[in-house]
Amino acid sequence: MTQAMITPPSNSVELAEEIISVEVQPIHIPLGHTEDLGPVSDMFPESWRYHPELITEFYKQRPLQVFARLLNIIIPFLSFIVSLWWDKFCGKDPKGDRKRAIQLRELLTKLGPTYIKVGQALSTRPDLVPPIYLDELTTLQDQLPPFSNEIAYQLIEEELGAHPSEIYAEISPESIAAASLGQVYRGILKTGEKVAIKVQRPDLIKRITLDIYIMRTLSLWANRNVKRVRSDLVAITDELASRIFEEMNYIQEGRNAEKFAQLYGHMTEIYVPSIYWKYSGRRVLTMEWIEGTKLTNMRAIQAQGIDATHLVEVGVQCSLRQLLENGFFHADPHPGNLLAMKDGRLAYLDFGMMSTIKPYQRYGLIEAVVHLVNRDFESLAQDYVNLDFLKADTDLRPIVPALSQVFGNALGASVAELNFKSITDQMSAMMYEFPFRVPAYYALIIRSMVTLEGIAIGIDPNFKVLTKAYPYVAKRLLTDESPQLRSSLQDLLFQDGSFRWNRLENLLNNAKNSSDFDFDKILEQATEFLFSDRGNFIRERVVKELINAIDLFGRRSWFNLTTGIREQVGLALQERPIELQDNAKTFEHLKSIWQILRNTPGFEPMKLVPVLSKLITNPETHRMGQQVAEGLAQKAIARLIRNVVLEWD
Repeated sequence: MTQAMITPPSNSVELAEEIISVEVQPIHIPLGHTEDLGPVSDMFPESWRYHPELITEFYKQRPLQVFARLLNIIIPFLSFIVSLWWDKFCGKDPKGDRKRAIQLRELLTKLGPTYIKVGQALSTRPDLVPPIYLDELTTLQDQLPPFSNEIAYQLIEEELGAHPSEIYAEISPESIAAASLGQVYRGILKTGEKVAIKVQRPDLIKRITLDIYIMRTLSLWANRNVKRVRSDLVAITDELASRIFEEMNYIQEGRNAEKFAQLYGHMTEIYVPSIYWKYSGRRVLTMEWIEGTKLTNMRAIQAQGIDATHLVEVGVQCSLRQLLENGFFHADPHPGNLLAMKDGRLAYLDFGMMSTIKPYQRYGLIEAVVHLVNRDFESLAQDYVNLDFLKADTDLRPIVPALSQVFGNALGASVAELNFKSITDQMSAMMYEFPFRVPAYYALIIRSMVTLEGIAIGIDPNFKVLTKAYPYVAKRLLTDESPQLRSSLQDLLFQDGSFRWNRLENLLNNAKNSSDFDFDKILEQATEFLFSDRGNFIRERVVKELINAIDLFGRRSWFNLTTGIREQVGLALQERPIELQDNAKTFEHLKSIWQILRNTPGFEPMKLVPVLSKLITNPETHRMGQQVAEGLAQKAIARLIRNVVLEWD
């Protein structure tokens, strides 16, 4: 790599020229010298990152070029707008017209790579696009006709410094796939490894930057002059452009693949292909060839003796770790990027579109699930503020009933029974009506999860992605030490001073089904948390429950004893007090929890011995014992006084 490519030119115009010029110098990795590369991050020349101000400066000096492209864009869009106006004039609702949605999809496809990416981005933006258009744009295919082998071979030679025949022992006579940004060949290295060779389209950066410049200019104008626009169109354009620039840099994609393998490759049923850096550059990526079957080809998968539904469950579990554990996730898990390997593993491909979620966003999503389970729609509305969907000064009063309407009837018996796509569609309609702004990370999450559920439903019509996801959420609530999730656990288990045993049973039942549920770890963390300052609210509740349970046991025992004596001597039997009947449920819950624990993988009664020893010797246990004794004494004295007063009356 030449030093000139690492250090940006001092003059901004020169840098703009370097960004957009067709003759950009390629990253050249000399064959046989990969040991000199150093960290992969050193391979990112600054000139290939997104620079809106430099792109603007470049095209301001080329008005004729901009005007020519603008005509190519405006004429078909004007035709589309006139069609919408005519529909409205004739009394039709253009927001709900499938025909117009199809027309928009076809229009975007004809306009080329940038607008295909725009359409894909819009398909996840319910705050900008009516629901029926969202539906249609999700079918937008990222495909274009392939370009010639001659151009592809020339790009490989420019990028890698040698003709393909000198690098690869074999290369397919035609590309096996062609998308908006590049096309893929199948090859074999001189050393015998089968590889996929991804080659970028020629002149791509020039076409992309021109379209981005026009879009950004129009967005600036709309933000300043169209009052109905409530989203920051310039920020949305910049976000889209940044992602396209990352996708165009194949070194970034290779680095993403290695990071993905580092974070999730340890999962036994997940596979990530290797990157051959010796044969890769900014416009050419050589990676391990994966033999596999698309998840949508159920018959072919089943013919190999592989459980396709289980593989989708593996994908859901991997996605949950991406979204809620590490925050680095694959944002484009369409069927072509998920393959069932012959050995039963799930292979991920194409790491050009990745995204990250910050810790507060990850915890916020779990908290939102808790508030959804609790049907606490006021807190759920506040979650949308915390997660950057709504501005802090938004009036939530009209939004709370809307949330209640969307989720109230759909919840049924459990959040796990929700159909993710159905709820997403209803949420999209609501977000379009209210002042929601969908953050980029959330739009990509929705796209990811809806895609997975769509693949799964094609295999099993009864599949529900949240049914498979909830065990992981339950495990996180029980084991995560973060203050946010401890607070969420408290909200879930306690309501109006009452402990909700059924919720604890449900959490334990779901958590034990999580693939990485570790009973020993949970037991250790639960004990540690119980006696920490943060566990004070649980200790207080445990003391109250123990006082009530022991008092109830004593009263029931006394009632049974006196009833037996009365029966023996022939006295009239007393009716059992109502409170002795109702409170017996606590014992049933405890028995149920014990049964759940016994059925939990890794549970052994002897593991409780050291825990009980620690509990007995802990000073806090002695303090709790004193509180229980005092509470029982107070109840006994209060009951005695009440009985004496009743006797006097």
